[in-house]
Amino acid sequence: MAVYAVGDLQGCLQPLKCLLERVHFNPAVDRLWLVGDLVNRGPESLETLRFLYSIRASLVCVLGNHDLHLLAAWHNVERLKKSDTLREIIDAPDADQLLDWLRRQKLLHYDEPRGVALVHAGIPPQWTLGRALELAAEVEEVLRDDARLKPYLDGMYGNEPSKWSKNLSGVERLRVITNYFTRMRFCTAEGKLDLKSKEGADDAPRGYKPWFAHKERRARHVKIIFGHWAALEGRAHAPGVVALDTGCVWGGAMTLYNVDSGELHRCDCADDGTVRPPVAPPSRPSSATR
Repeated sequence: MAVYAVGDLQGCLQPLKCLLERVHFNPAVDRLWLVGDLVNRGPESLETLRFLYSIRASLVCVLGNHDLHLLAAWHNVERLKKSDTLREIIDAPDADQLLDWLRRQKLLHYDEPRGVALVHAGIPPQWTLGRALELAAEVEEVLRDDARLKPYLDGMYGNEPSKWSKNLSGVERLRVITNYFTRMRFCTAEGKLDLKSKEGADDAPRGYKPWFAHKERRARHVKIIFGHWAALEGRAHAPGVVALDTGCVWGGAMTLYNVDSGELHRCDCADDGTVRPPVAPPSRPSSATR
């Protein structure tokens, strides 16, 4: 059995299929880990979700901010933005089936035998792995609860509180937990978030660092696979972290990672989120024109 992790799909189904074919992925025996942001911005959000649902028994999936946004729009279509490519999912005849499956996915997955965690954005420096799993479970429980789901989705938007406190409660507590797992890039050593900056790791706002660059972060002994941060271009430059968002939807690439061997596979993407055709080598002049 092989275990693969793949970077943000964002509705780019063809590059995913290209990668799965390249490694001869067999859903009967292999496993595919998804770092979240399965949908939105790309050309085939509905088809992507349907494909993943069809192989759901072979998946481990954590939720990203775009996935949570889709769930919020499912309950309140006015949440949709002009740039979203989610309406086709909400209007689909199988929307309830697909989205009920989606809301039952995790925010944080930990494979204990491998010592590997899977998360969309990261684990903040002030949390141990155990604490992170406990807090992720709080949000996961709400997502699966019909009575609490919509109030949570309505209240999850916003950048405040910018820092975790054990004294937080209600929607503010759930919001900051969600922001750490699905939106975080830069933060202080104490976990104060800057959620506006989206540049690369070398362009941190003053007083902040990439979450993984804090040398005393409490989950540093755990290998962490994450996505979310396309500007990193797959380079985190820190021990024990694997960045897999390589910007397929922006004309970059989609990256597949063998969790056990560390082998990387990339599929170059066109600006529209499809597979970029290979560049043909220059043609040699015929003997008649030499």
